[in-house]
Amino acid sequence: MKTLIKVLFATGLMTCASLGFSVVAQAGTMKPKAVEKIDVHQYAGKWYEIAHIPMYFQRNCVSDTTAQYTVNSDQTIAVLNSCRTESGKIIASQGLAYPQNEGMSKLKVSFLPAGLRWLPFTKGDYWVLRVDPEYQVALIGGPSHKYLWILSKKPHLDEAMYQSYLETARQYGYDLSKLIKTPQQ
Repeated sequence: MKTLIKVLFATGLMTCASLGFSVVAQAGTMKPKAVEKIDVHQYAGKWYEIAHIPMYFQRNCVSDTTAQYTVNSDQTIAVLNSCRTESGKIIASQGLAYPQNEGMSKLKVSFLPAGLRWLPFTKGDYWVLRVDPEYQVALIGGPSHKYLWILSKKPHLDEAMYQSYLETARQYGYDLSKLIKTPQQ
């Protein structure tokens, strides 16, 4: 009887260890990872939002969402986000992005007024998860799976390219059931 209990206990431990390793390995493959490096001058310019996972700060946006990036002399990046509301009004928000790695592919972005940007925990992660060689399409997220953007330098994206970027997001573990396509006029 003691031998049977020992065998069952050992089997149970091995099963739990195996399941635990499987979950850890799976989670490791799903963690978003920024590209190693971007050319910020090629990345700069106007981007159209093709799709996004809803975020609180975009709650009033219904269409025509864009982001304009300008590289500053101190290597920060000026951000101007704009969108159209349900009433047809264009609203905008200015922010500043701070590089977090040498390759400039990981940024922290703040949309607080300039005098308050020093406050801790007020900057969001902005990671370039994928960008095409011509800097025409980008997948943006962060270390969590809370938000995601597919951006394009043109207002509309070819369906095959869109599906390819969705697949990358899927591989990083994003819940694409929450993804919303953004109308662009």
